[in-house]
Amino acid sequence: MKILVVDDEMDVRVLFEQRFRREIRSGEFVFAFAHSGEEALDYLRDHPSEVVLILSDINMPGMSGLELLRQVRAQYPAPVPPPTPVVLMLTAYGDQATRDQALGLGADDLITKPVDFAALKHTLLALAGV
Repeated sequence: MKILVVDDEMDVRVLFEQRFRREIRSGEFVFAFAHSGEEALDYLRDHPSEVVLILSDINMPGMSGLELLRQVRAQYPAPVPPPTPVVLMLTAYGDQATRDQALGLGADDLITKPVDFAALKHTLLALAGV
């Protein structure tokens, strides 16, 4: 499963590569990383139908994760190919208003930071059908 992680924090790549080392080696997960919403849209445009899941931070400079979500849902409406990616939003804010806004814009789920990587791994494996 190809996963695009979108987060403006540079250490996120190392963290994900450490936490999912076994799944990366086995080929279960292939990660791509973008450090902004704009970079994520460029990646999606350049790699059509590759990304199955987008894991995006909400609070980023420039284009927020919510604006990225809006644009992804507008550009990849279900159910026509390429497949509509699953979008999970990451946020330090676990309040109901943020959750409602993200889900209202088409997020599939909201994950609060700090990330529980064991639970995230379980979710990703379930989505991958493993």
